[in-house]
Amino acid sequence: MTVRDRRIPLSPSEGWLTLILVLVLCVTLALAIDDVALILGQGQFTDFLAPMAVLGVLCAFVGVKVGWSRWLTYLVGSLIAVLVVPLVVGSMLPPLKEAYGTLAEWYIATARSSMQAFIELVLHNAPNTTEYGHYMLALGLLVWGTSMFAGYAVFGHRRPLNAIVVVGLALLVNMSLAEGDQLPYLVVFSLVSLLLLVRYHVLDEQTEWLRRRIGDPASISGIYQRGGSIFIAVTVLSALLLTNIARSAPLEGTWDGMSGTFIDVSRSISKYLPAGGNTKGFGSDFDPRATAIRGKWTPNHGIEAVVAVPPDAPRDLYWRATSYDEYVGNGWQASDAVRSEQVASGQPLLGGTLDSQLLASTQGFRFTVQPMQNTGKTVLAPGTPTTLDKDADVTLIGPTGSVSAVERREGGPYTITTQLRLPGNKTGQLNGAALSAAGTDYPKEITDLYLQIPPDAMPAGGWAATLLKQFVADAPDPDNPYKFAEYLREQFVKLPRDGGLFTYQTDVSDLGVSACKDISTVECFAHYKRGFCQWYATTMAIFLRAQGIPARVVNGYLPGNRVQGQVTIRGDSLHMWVEVYFPSYGWVMFDPTGTVAVAGGLPAGPAGASVGALPLPSFAIPTSKLPKEPEGGINGSTRTGPPPIASFIAIGVLLAVIVAAVAFVVWQRGPRDGTTADHAYRTVTRLAARFGFGPRPNQTVYEYSGALGEVLPIARPELELVAAAKVESTYARALLGDERIRALRAAERKLRLDLLRLAFRRRERRRRR
Repeated sequence: MTVRDRRIPLSPSEGWLTLILVLVLCVTLALAIDDVALILGQGQFTDFLAPMAVLGVLCAFVGVKVGWSRWLTYLVGSLIAVLVVPLVVGSMLPPLKEAYGTLAEWYIATARSSMQAFIELVLHNAPNTTEYGHYMLALGLLVWGTSMFAGYAVFGHRRPLNAIVVVGLALLVNMSLAEGDQLPYLVVFSLVSLLLLVRYHVLDEQTEWLRRRIGDPASISGIYQRGGSIFIAVTVLSALLLTNIARSAPLEGTWDGMSGTFIDVSRSISKYLPAGGNTKGFGSDFDPRATAIRGKWTPNHGIEAVVAVPPDAPRDLYWRATSYDEYVGNGWQASDAVRSEQVASGQPLLGGTLDSQLLASTQGFRFTVQPMQNTGKTVLAPGTPTTLDKDADVTLIGPTGSVSAVERREGGPYTITTQLRLPGNKTGQLNGAALSAAGTDYPKEITDLYLQIPPDAMPAGGWAATLLKQFVADAPDPDNPYKFAEYLREQFVKLPRDGGLFTYQTDVSDLGVSACKDISTVECFAHYKRGFCQWYATTMAIFLRAQGIPARVVNGYLPGNRVQGQVTIRGDSLHMWVEVYFPSYGWVMFDPTGTVAVAGGLPAGPAGASVGALPLPSFAIPTSKLPKEPEGGINGSTRTGPPPIASFIAIGVLLAVIVAAVAFVVWQRGPRDGTTADHAYRTVTRLAARFGFGPRPNQTVYEYSGALGEVLPIARPELELVAAAKVESTYARALLGDERIRALRAAERKLRLDLLRLAFRRRERRRRR
């Protein structure tokens, strides 16, 4: 018995090696997504993606081998996916009850999680959701669908390049999101893609040798396999060597000036996307409508802005961007009292607002800001902004209005004038004694907006209520707003080694999995006592409100690095802090996130010394890894750090649009409702003539198709079919049957692609001339 006789009868014509290559291709994509840990930063929630990739490929493979059409294969595969993926997702979600584990309960768990996310994000318009089952469901279906498409493209259409392009685009987008090194996945993808292309080239050549009955197809298979493997190995090794030694950035700066658009787009969809994991930041979250409290802080590490400051400006200025009045359990948002006003360039931003009534004894400063790639259109300004040299949209909260955010309508540098209330012991300046004597005569507008606490934020008898009760009992003067606010700030910034209660951590995503999934951020932080600036600021603001002290949270940046009148603000200085309202003074900043307590802060005034704290960035990296300062000053164009994530996303979207456009053109120009022999032959001659291979006047149909087949052997069977149909239809007046028409239409479709290879047949073209 020969080896051929012992071969498994059900072995696919492409060989089992082809199936293995497609499986590895799709599993590589699944593992790359799993490595990013998109869902709450917990990798176990995406471990199921690799099996989903395998099942997606097998659905397409089986459908092709049993003779199903493309749409029937996709329909059956989709039905299996909507049965299997929710089942797997439900088995990984928290149990709904003690008797848990039946298939029905798993489906119910997935449905409940997805519906709850829809209610929170869409119906209630919450800034984020604590559910994550819908993210798992979406990723599972995405991987399944991509794998099924890749499988059918290879085994159904016999076009491995289509599969490689689609999977490669998905891998590119995932790599642009990933913070860690995903080079191994790219290497594996490249190896498998090249091997798959070589494999199909070998199969095509074997078919040609069998058809022409020349030589042994097995021998050419061995030659191509060995030669292709050597080429692939050399190519990949060379690419790895180049990757390790190259330092150029050819795409850097390609998308300059477009970052504001990408930030605006990311704002509208960010709450629907999973947060956490090893992902890069999309730029600063300065949406004036809402901000979510995340489980992991992942800001952009590059330069966000460079500011030219006047010599007499205070050194440690916080750069505020947006403020929020309404707490919603796991985020902050601007309440229904928000309104927006359009202000022309150079006109007063405050108008008759409440903030404009509190500018007495303040000092004006002018700052010129050069925004970089990830800050969008939000204006950064310390203190109270008064004028801007660009047309702007001013977001106000309340009937008379406190300024929440200022957004310019066009990009580029801008100059902002602000009023600052400086610390000191003079009348109107900020000091402990003055704020202690400010009293509690708050405007009704302020108390209506900035004392709001949702019922589930601090449930009676809960951890947050118990902790606040302890703070009130221990505070020297809990009835004085300034002294209690300063006492709270001191308790929050105190380190554990000094007797402090709270531990600063930039990754607390594990708390969102089960422990704090259904409770507020304040309740969670009061119990587990670990988190970063969003958790610190939110808890302090709610504790102040519970004591009848108006407070709000503010997003912005820490002071940054100031050198010779120029401040460089980096993405890792992204921060959230608290502002407390004092009658006659307005909003005063308190930063509850700090390292060690040091002497400083506001002057004590007659009441004695107060204690300040060095602020701690929301995300810290070693100084040795910081990018160098930009060259060229405020107007310099030098960029540091990796290219912005928007560039990678835009490239992926652009490639996807190009591929879709080419596919549409091919579909539009191709035969869809049938064809004729004359039309098919005319298609061949017209397309070939564009590359210099048109028919000669003295050539017959058979002579021309034979000559063209010698130049392009891979297309010879289709050329012969078209030529025979042309002769029979034109000269013999024969009517082609339905089966013959279908074969002719398939041949015409294939020739539209195969004849494109004539563009590379220069030698044969010169010989014809």
